[in-house]
Amino acid sequence: MDIIAAREFCIVLPHTEETFPFGDDHLVLKVGGKMYAIIALDGDSTIALKCDPELAIELREKYDAVQPGYHLSKKHWNTILLNDTIPDAELAEWIRLSYNLTVKGLTKKMRESLSL
Repeated sequence: MDIIAAREFCIVLPHTEETFPFGDDHLVLKVGGKMYAIIALDGDSTIALKCDPELAIELREKYDAVQPGYHLSKKHWNTILLNDTIPDAELAEWIRLSYNLTVKGLTKKMRESLSL
């Protein structure tokens, strides 16, 4: 999966919004105003995703392309190099996980207002 396919996958998730709070080089995808993915547009071809802490460690040990979150909480975020070493289905699963973790962290009122 490349950055274009990753973006296309993300934007179809319910109530996803695209923002650029860190400048034009990083597309930030949010749900309910909270980040769940950051796609580097500056040539690095990476995506940062929220992750369960234990799973984050497992993925880093299993894949060279998975590193601790760059400029993010290394406990809760992974940065993944999009270099075709991760199967698309697995990366899609990680994006969904990040999205779901973010939705779970929203207030009940926010989840209800978004019908999530």
